Amino acid sequence: MSEPEFDYVIVGGGSAGATLASRLSEDPTVRVCLLEAGGPNTGLLIRAPLGIALLINSTGSNWGFDTEPQAGLNNRICYQPRGKGLGGSSSINAMIYKRGNRRDYDQWRELGCEGWGFDDVLPYFKRAEGNARGADDLHGADGPLHVSDLISPKSVSFDFIEAAQANQIRPNDDFNGARQDGCGLYQVTQFHDAKRGERCSSNAAYIQPNLGRPNLEVIPYAFASRVLIEDGRAVGVAYRRKGRGEELTVRAAREVVLSAGAFQSPQLLMLSGVGPAANLAEHGVAVKRDLPGVGADLQDHLDFVIGYRVNTSDTISVSFSSGLKTIRDVFRWARDGSGSVSSNVAEAGAFYSVCGADPDWPNIQLHFGVGCIQDHGRSRLIGNGFSCHACILRPESRGTVTLASADPFSQPRIDPNFLGDERDATTLLEGVKKMRQIMATPPIARHITKDITTEGAESDAELMAKIREHADTVYHPVGTCRMGSDPSSVVDPRLRVRGVDGLRVADASIMPRLVSGNTNAPSIMIGEKAADMIREDATRRAAA
Repeated sequence: MSEPEFDYVIVGGGSAGATLASRLSEDPTVRVCLLEAGGPNTGLLIRAPLGIALLINSTGSNWGFDTEPQAGLNNRICYQPRGKGLGGSSSINAMIYKRGNRRDYDQWRELGCEGWGFDDVLPYFKRAEGNARGADDLHGADGPLHVSDLISPKSVSFDFIEAAQANQIRPNDDFNGARQDGCGLYQVTQFHDAKRGERCSSNAAYIQPNLGRPNLEVIPYAFASRVLIEDGRAVGVAYRRKGRGEELTVRAAREVVLSAGAFQSPQLLMLSGVGPAANLAEHGVAVKRDLPGVGADLQDHLDFVIGYRVNTSDTISVSFSSGLKTIRDVFRWARDGSGSVSSNVAEAGAFYSVCGADPDWPNIQLHFGVGCIQDHGRSRLIGNGFSCHACILRPESRGTVTLASADPFSQPRIDPNFLGDERDATTLLEGVKKMRQIMATPPIARHITKDITTEGAESDAELMAKIREHADTVYHPVGTCRMGSDPSSVVDPRLRVRGVDGLRVADASIMPRLVSGNTNAPSIMIGEKAADMIREDATRRAAA
């Protein structure tokens, strides 16, 4: 039986991979194969935004990784949920549409990533975006990714915004506008057409509408185990269907693209013999290209959450009365897309600067959640509550992803090295102090009956102890296949893996620096831009 052959084989159908597969298959003359380890992710709990509350422990849609013990966090093992299935993390995230800051991308360009400054990437953000507010100089209205205002925000979200303004944080109704700093409601990746109120993941935006294309083959439950490299060139991918069965292969006549995310793209490179030679040899993997940067430069947003008991039922809570209300809201959402089921939970937020950072380039982000989110939602508060998160936007700490085993079904060894750089501890402490100040200000303060997390912590040392006890990821790992022009980078600015022909990486792992905000929209932008670069390079090769 002959091996199936395509022009392009993409591994991973997440935010970037789904985008890339859709855009490349717009050309009917090329054949595109998308391999995804998870399932189709089209069920009700995925489509209903509030369904994420029930998916945090779902092995069907969440890889549920763990870190190595974190020295900066009292040697705790931290939880690393990552989306599994088509849409990747965009199928289980809080749907916040945030690009980062203009200066993030200009910094990328200054670091040697020519073609990745803000003016270079803005057209790809706009091409992807279908904003309900319409198009302008900074926004698109016709893209497949629906971006909407919240349909039924809770009144407590407005109380949070008012309290933030009372603490000299300016109102901002567009965090992707001319300025990032300020406070307001988030826009979200949510449909605003006949599917109003449903989650608009990259799968829903880019893959599901195009499954009928004869040149696009989407293979779910296909667990990639290695890239096939022959004579220095990637020629295909080996994978297994639904578990540890027979190994199958698919060939790529032009290119293989890894879009498996910040943990699994470097893992797959290493399993294929591309990575730090010492780590590969430790696990008996034959070295095909010694590339020490693979798995290095891991960056993530460390997040500290304070949970509160409150005296208002205008929240998303666990109780008998709220359960009855949720049942009513399910019917309301099914009817017109509104109500609590349409909520992304993290409805409001703020961006501000501490420790002397430039106000135009905030280094702290807040997420105000209309439910009491503790331990990633795995711990349930019985009764009414809400929460507020503070994260460091540009951490100095750097971690690693390395092989724990040559078995592709074993998770990689993930070490974010949270608070490994003491500057991060100082920044987060000041950010949390400002967050507590906001939450102690009317009108949000009038709802609070108990601070569950930091009550009694008055001194900096006491508050820092709480941070080390509870802080964890806010789900934005990047950098492990870093893009750059220097020899130690993993991919060049065209996203080509150094030393291996026909192989690229296109996902959040290529970011040389973490953006100042949520990473879903930037990952989709990377998929959009990668598609153009791949097409341009193919045209040049054909003309040569």
